[in-house]
Amino acid sequence: MPRPAPYRLDLASYPVRECVPTRYQDLDAMGHINNVAFAALFETARVRFNWQLGHINRDNGFRAVVAMNAVNYLAEGSFPADVEIATGIGRIGNRSWDIHAVMHQHGRAIATCDTVLVMTDPKEGGIPDDFRAALAGKLMNATAAD
Repeated sequence: MPRPAPYRLDLASYPVRECVPTRYQDLDAMGHINNVAFAALFETARVRFNWQLGHINRDNGFRAVVAMNAVNYLAEGSFPADVEIATGIGRIGNRSWDIHAVMHQHGRAIATCDTVLVMTDPKEGGIPDDFRAALAGKLMNATAAD
């Protein structure tokens, strides 16, 4: 996999940032954060991001599922240092959207994550207008690192 574009590694490209603590149990036998833990850390940030957007996780007839999730490992992560995860919307389609994220630790990018979510309910029509507006409000700034 090629190295991500510079803007994908720049925290300023993302509208939402948060610190997520690492845990001792995240370590592999070599003392680094393991690949499953990277995915779980990204998942924590993504779920919180989705809650901010609204609609998802509500009993209102709107449902979405993760259709694809890809983590690009760039450097080793360590415990006990927290990670900073920045998140934003990369693309909005008719019934799907992409969430992009970068994980930083000790001032450098250590991983990126690309996730595609697909609306499963309602079965007909596209993303509701109010939710589309919420997604558009969290679009990434692809020119931040330029």
